Formats: sequence, C-alpha cells, structure tokens
Amino acid sequence: MMVLLYVWQAALVLAVLLLAVVLVALARQIGVLHERLAPLGDQEAKPGLDVGQVLPRLILHTLDGRPFTVGDVLPAGQRQLLLFVAAECPVCKRVSPIARQIAAERGLELVFVGDGPEPELRAMQQARPEMQGVPLITGVELALVLQINRMPSLVLLDERGTILVKDLVNTRRQIEGALDGVSAARPALPDPMKETGANAHVAF
Repeated sequence: MMVLLYVWQAALVLAVLLLAVVLVALARQIGVLHERLAPLGDQEAKPGLDVGQVLPRLILHTLDGRPFTVGDVLPAGQRQLLLFVAAECPVCKRVSPIARQIAAERGLELVFVGDGPEPELRAMQQARPEMQGVPLITGVELALVLQINRMPSLVLLDERGTILVKDLVNTRRQIEGALDGVSAARPALPDPMKETGANAHVAF
C-alpha cells in the first residue's frame, strides 16, 4: 500500500514538473508571437531617418554585383524614388508596375530595393517586365537606416539625398497621394518599356 502511495506521489510530482515545463514553453511562444504581430504603431516608435533628414551616402550593390550609391549628390533637379520590395510580397507585385509608370510620368529615377535571398530576388526580377532596365539593389543597411519594416515602402530623395517622402504604399492612390506634395523637378524620363512596346500591365 505504501509503495503504491509513493508511486502515486512520484507520478504526481512528475506531472506537475511536466506541466510547468509546458507552461514555460507556451509563455515563451506567446511572447515571440506577440513580438512578431506587434501593431504597426509599435514598430513606428523607432522610425529611423524621416522626412526632412539627409540619407547618408551608402554604397550598395545590384544583383549582378555592380556598386550602386544611394544618398549621393545627384544632378540638379533630379529625384530618386526608392521602392522597397520582397519576392514573397504579393502587394509588391501589384505596386511595382504602378510605381514605374508614375516614376516615368513624374520624371523620377526609380530604384527597386530588394529584401530577401538573392536567388529569389533574381527570379522576381527576371519574371517582372516592369523591373527590366531598372536597378534592383540589395543590402540591409539601407532598410536599417530608414527602419523599413513593411513592404512595399516608398522613399523619395532629392538631389542632396534629403528624404522628401517616406511611406508605406499599397495602391496607385497612395503613391500619388504621397508624391502630390512634391512637384517633379524635371520632365518625364523616357521609359524603355514604352520604347520597346512592352506592356506594363502584368498578370500575376
């Protein structure tokens, strides 16, 4: 009888210990999920460089390994439109051709900034007609400096590297609304897609 009692007590202690381990693991997972699913307002608490500030000169690279400088002095009146995209982002696929069309209409130099593994970015670039003839650069430094947490995000720089616009965009209306306060300084740049007759409206 006493043996059964000891066995029962040991089993009970073991069950309590096991339950405690499970609760600790569950609490940890809840904490991780809470951090990952933090609302946008929490992420915006650390905005990085913002409108009106000057982006430092950064030397990044295109997918083919060529150096590409961001934040450098541009010709007078020229403005650079950075669009942060990711291969696994379906909204980016919808926004990228719109951004190219608007950049051409407003005379802005468009640059795609890719996030993620280079093989996936390369496959995306090859599959998207609107990305042909437009630089696609990589490097986490730029996203860290600007604290880009969501995509697609848009950043507009003037010829001195000053940030004129920084916003998360999902539609044409949002892109145009973000740029409406900034007048184009130069006439529209020629778009190779128009010259070759390529269609910018891509099904995905």
